[in-house]
Amino acid sequence: MKKLVTAALLALCLTPSTALGEDVTVILDYVANTNHTGMYVALDQGYYADAGLNVTIIEPTEGATNTLIAVGKGEFGISYQEDVTMALSSADPLPIRAIAAIIQHNTSGFATYAGKGITSPADFEGKTYAGWGGPGEEAVLKAVMKRAGADFSALNMVISDGSGFAALKDKADIMWFFEGWDNVKCQLADFPIDYMELRQLDPRLDYYTPVIITSERMIAERPETVRAFLAATSLGYAYAEENPEESAKILQKYAPDYDLEMLTISQTYLSAKYSEDAPRWGEMKDEVWDHYTDLLVEYGVIGEAIPAAQCYTNEFLPEAAQ
Repeated sequence: MKKLVTAALLALCLTPSTALGEDVTVILDYVANTNHTGMYVALDQGYYADAGLNVTIIEPTEGATNTLIAVGKGEFGISYQEDVTMALSSADPLPIRAIAAIIQHNTSGFATYAGKGITSPADFEGKTYAGWGGPGEEAVLKAVMKRAGADFSALNMVISDGSGFAALKDKADIMWFFEGWDNVKCQLADFPIDYMELRQLDPRLDYYTPVIITSERMIAERPETVRAFLAATSLGYAYAEENPEESAKILQKYAPDYDLEMLTISQTYLSAKYSEDAPRWGEMKDEVWDHYTDLLVEYGVIGEAIPAAQCYTNEFLPEAAQ
């Protein structure tokens, strides 16, 4: 990690003066959370300022982040591999591309109340799944149930009413959780759950979520700004990896409604995940994009596969120091 920090610092030093003093807006995917800690650290510790960037981080208020970035409402955004793939595969593709993976492995999965004895997709038949109705959600459920030899048609799917994990007791049987956030909430509330990691249920589900995106226009017209932003951001995530407790305190400064204990537990978990199994923070691989794209094609979410090179680039990441 020290080598990566050195590389990122060097990238900042080599940033041309044309990138200095630029206003940059980052649009999150949702409310601020520990997925975003590295950016808040970079803001708080002056890494963006050192790169000559005046960065503002906001939550989406006018629509989906992918669309907002595509139309120039912000320079960078937080999205997910599944959303990027579908945005690029639509009849009217959005001019966006992923430029960094915030977390190397999918840290989400299915959760059930421990008292119900649902511990595998093989147990999903006759049960109720409460989700958000995303286009890829049904495909994932079909894939994991098929792999477990279960009949997807026997699963009842409903839209979540927003009541949170407590709904697993009496309103629903299965929900989609993010281990570094939802599971921590359950832990602190002494709410027992059984949890099934998606990537253990089907290797194609080990996709990048979340990712940082930008527009094709930014890549073409302001490449040094993209490079400077990622160099500073990588320093923020490197700091978070090495200092999870302090990073949780920094995040709370920008998201004061969260309990510090909850943020610290979540941050300690995610700090070990940001660069897990990767030569540097942010790096992505074709096979990860291709495997998930193939799954979306198989279950009819998209009509045909889109090449990974059209979805992402590692071009602007700081080089890993040797």
